[in-house]
Amino acid sequence: MAENSKKGTGTDNARAIVPDRDLGIPQFTTTDYGAFFLADVVKTRIQVDPALARQSLLSGGRYIVSKEGAGALLTGFGPTAVGYLVQGGAKFAGYEYWKKALVEAVGGQKEAVKYRTAIYLGGASIAEFFADILLTPLEATRIRLVSQRNYASGLVTGFTRLTREEGIRGLYAGFLPILCKQIPYAIGQFTVNELCHEIVFRSMSEETRRSLTSTSKLTISLGSGIIAGFAAAILSQPADTLLSQINKGHGPEGSMAYRLRVLAQQAGFRGLFAGLGPRMVMTAGLVSGQFLLYGIIRDALGAPHGIEIHKETSK
Repeated sequence: MAENSKKGTGTDNARAIVPDRDLGIPQFTTTDYGAFFLADVVKTRIQVDPALARQSLLSGGRYIVSKEGAGALLTGFGPTAVGYLVQGGAKFAGYEYWKKALVEAVGGQKEAVKYRTAIYLGGASIAEFFADILLTPLEATRIRLVSQRNYASGLVTGFTRLTREEGIRGLYAGFLPILCKQIPYAIGQFTVNELCHEIVFRSMSEETRRSLTSTSKLTISLGSGIIAGFAAAILSQPADTLLSQINKGHGPEGSMAYRLRVLAQQAGFRGLFAGLGPRMVMTAGLVSGQFLLYGIIRDALGAPHGIEIHKETSK
């Protein structure tokens, strides 16, 4: 199946509508990503610490610093960086691979337009499943470091302790809940991003689309990424809360499905969505930044654009 080097995919719309580098890169600085990481730390603590259950991102961060010092906000940095670097790379590459495979399975690019939503959902889900096999042990280590203040000094020591004390079972105790979290996350991330781009481009003529300015391209890319980030955060929030609880050791003995059900009942609707605000802030920035930087790097490496199966008109 020939790949479309002109238009790009939804994931590649970040490539296809890549802004001028001087315009795009400053929008996501190291400081920005540091803020996203801190939001993740505070979000995790809100989910696992009853004293923070009613705190906002700002007040929760202040509470942690006042009680444990500013260094507490850097807890879990190693596993987060390594885990999501590996998982993110596997997910983006896997999505391109499985989307192409599914397009071929339904008979080609033209035929795939009719099944594009199912292809987005399937490609994102399969790619995320395999990526989570790599992520789960590192995510378990991160949660332990964040939720148990003196658990270990960092990634290596935390991973080693967890492996020594609990073995493979401990490393993959959160595999089911992480699948429940990350697959909806990936669906929101990729499918909503694809659909947002489709809606925007469907409203334009081909001539207008070809003549978009760098600012317009950046606005479309970031806007679609932010909406996709909000969707990813909302869809995955309940399982993210349960994952934090499981990795802290909460819940009854029994099968993982039973523990998840009991924890969900105990948390209730409000509890399952505790920490959603800071997580939406973090996720919107991360998802939009990921698509933007993914496109820039792919273009810099001379990699081909993926398959586009957008519906060009509303008819």
